[in-house]
Amino acid sequence: MTEPANRRSFLRGIGACLALPSLESLAKPGIGTQAAKSNTRLAYLYFPNGTASGSWVPRKVGKSGKLEQLNEWMDPLEEHKSSLVITSNLWTPRGNGHGAGTATWLTGGAYNRRKNDVGGPSVDQIAAQYLADKSPLPSLELSTSGEGSFSGSLSRNCLSWRKRNVPAVRETIPRAIFDKLFRRAQEGFVNKSVLDLVLTQSRDLKRRASIADGQKIDEYLDSVRAIEKRLEFAERQSRRVAADHALTDTLKRPKPGIPTNHEEYVRQMLDLMALAFWSESTRVSTFMLDHGQSNRYFNFLPGVKGTWHALSHWKDASGRTEDDDGMTKWSDVRTKKDQYNEVTRWHHAQLAFFLGRLKQLKDADGVSVLDRSMIVYGSSIADGHEHEEKDLPVLLAGGGNGTIKTGHYLKPRDNTSMSRLHLAMMQRMDIPAGRFAEAQDALEL
Repeated sequence: MTEPANRRSFLRGIGACLALPSLESLAKPGIGTQAAKSNTRLAYLYFPNGTASGSWVPRKVGKSGKLEQLNEWMDPLEEHKSSLVITSNLWTPRGNGHGAGTATWLTGGAYNRRKNDVGGPSVDQIAAQYLADKSPLPSLELSTSGEGSFSGSLSRNCLSWRKRNVPAVRETIPRAIFDKLFRRAQEGFVNKSVLDLVLTQSRDLKRRASIADGQKIDEYLDSVRAIEKRLEFAERQSRRVAADHALTDTLKRPKPGIPTNHEEYVRQMLDLMALAFWSESTRVSTFMLDHGQSNRYFNFLPGVKGTWHALSHWKDASGRTEDDDGMTKWSDVRTKKDQYNEVTRWHHAQLAFFLGRLKQLKDADGVSVLDRSMIVYGSSIADGHEHEEKDLPVLLAGGGNGTIKTGHYLKPRDNTSMSRLHLAMMQRMDIPAGRFAEAQDALEL
């Protein structure tokens, strides 16, 4: 692991290496604040199966598009609306659906199923390659372990592409991600907490740091310790449930290392991404909340029954969609649509948790990681029942280092390719790009 020539500090031990958040008192003169201001983070969070028509429109929009009130399905994000840009009229003109849409959501290309080709590398991997020397990990690709008959589908499971025919490897086990961030594999696995492995050096570093930076070190180490404890508890629970041949709260037998509670699983992944951004272990990340045609059960939500994909076909309440389990049916279309929207709301709550974590975490100059981030959250399908590619549910969160006007509803007059959004993200990451896929002008944000 190379160490960039700036104010970055590491805690090292046999079997462990922690990249610390930026620390102003340990910076070289004239470097700390300037470096912090340049460190914009970029994340893409993807969810499958689209949303029901009408569920992405704010309840109240003021003059000049100001977000004044979100709708009932987006209300978990209400406290963060000043940090959001909710979009309308974005689409993917060359790729759509569960397979092609997922595979090309970040490439702007086409996918014809006859060959493994998405038209080019994905936007996150272009950014990661350009910024490779800025952080220990060029990028971090995360995903939940998919459920359903399409869990083995290449196109439905690949969001990030290093080349037009080479997908990036996704990490699905929280412990593996933790070890990737903090353990030194070349020295072998050491069966101790990473904090125990770096304890001596952390004490030495705090003696040299200012009081404020000493508190930040403690806060960071406490966050790492909290994640370790959550991982240990979740792993014990999943092994116990697996040994009892029980099912998770999504009605599937768990794999060791994956929490049996799906919300805990998702939040562990988001916590790890937040920690990676705060410590600047990476500046680029993606997270697939599930594969592109998820059949995950959301029966753990009150009043919800059936798989996510079955619910997305909300106009068919008979229980005869292509992946129904033969047992679930709904009394009417309205009931099914409401349950589909509850799944959408649940995912908004997880996003709100992530944004809250990023808002809590501060860079050396006191600016939040959220203000220095660009979080693109959305799906490759608009209305789930129609499989539409127009008016995709997409929102943007974070200030992009002061380059994004947040707290408003962005509604281009005409259908606008997502490639223009990707180009705008690249330019805000200081990547000298004049085009992306078919887009030659960036979306104004």
